[in-house]
Amino acid sequence: MIRHLLKINDVPRSELGQLVLRAKELKDNKIRNKSLEGKTVILIFEKASTRTRVSFDVAIEQLGGHSIFMTPAESQLGRSEPLEDTARVLSRYADALVVRTFEQQKVRTLSEYSTIPVINALTDRYHPCQVLSDMLTIYERTPDLENVHVAWVGDGNNMAHSWINAAIYFPIYLTLSFPEGYEPNSDVLARALAMGAKINMSYDPIEAVEGANYVNTDVFASMGQEEEQEERMKAFLPYQVNEELLAHAAPDCKVMHCLPAHREEEVTADVLDGPRSIIFDQAENRLHMQKAILEWAVNGIEVDLEAVEKILGPVQVLPNVHAIE
Repeated sequence: MIRHLLKINDVPRSELGQLVLRAKELKDNKIRNKSLEGKTVILIFEKASTRTRVSFDVAIEQLGGHSIFMTPAESQLGRSEPLEDTARVLSRYADALVVRTFEQQKVRTLSEYSTIPVINALTDRYHPCQVLSDMLTIYERTPDLENVHVAWVGDGNNMAHSWINAAIYFPIYLTLSFPEGYEPNSDVLARALAMGAKINMSYDPIEAVEGANYVNTDVFASMGQEEEQEERMKAFLPYQVNEELLAHAAPDCKVMHCLPAHREEEVTADVLDGPRSIIFDQAENRLHMQKAILEWAVNGIEVDLEAVEKILGPVQVLPNVHAIE
């Protein structure tokens, strides 16, 4: 079976837990190995990137593999070659594809016609690698995930969608707050609730962060939304993560941001640079989680069910709910 990671829901729950444990092991023991020796991973990036590109490139090298970086300008992707043909050809050259693009449908199409794993390094719908890295960051500080309250404040975007998916499989309590008109996709949310996720939503950011252990945010306008910047600034400014808002969170709450950050917009500089911030630990953990994801996708992963259940609880079969892409 080909192990694609297009969204968090694509990975069995036990293997998700093992990915967190493996990433922590790789980090704590500074492991560099040859698990990708003789393997080539192609990075297809239609969106600009710092952390995602560098962390994947370094991860591949530290696992003994080789990477090839491609953009539309440097390939037939920019000349409208069908994705189906691209997938078929690249599958014969490489051992995995890491894709950062706009539409979720693109990674779906590549996965449908590929005979090698496809890893979603960000689309407009989901950002699974980032949120799995964030789960590692939280687990390092709070191993008892069942008592963790994560608040998402801001846009109902790809990050919010991946947090919603994470709440299905990890026993966290998730609250989300956003302005009217910027809610998460209703189908993504409905699926998570039907599968037992502990999620609450509010248009009031104070209500969302009440007692939260981790307060998470993102830019007001993501790549491709630059023309909406002025309109979004007006809508989102009341959702800025600042000391006034954090006064309602747990006393020892930590602040998270997937970066890049626009200081004094979605988050104030004093918060981002202050003692509550764990953003650079988050950024570092992209490397360790990317390594775990690559090992899993290319070679598979052995699950220590006893260890996994210590962080997830009983890994029971979840309800069969139609998967929303």
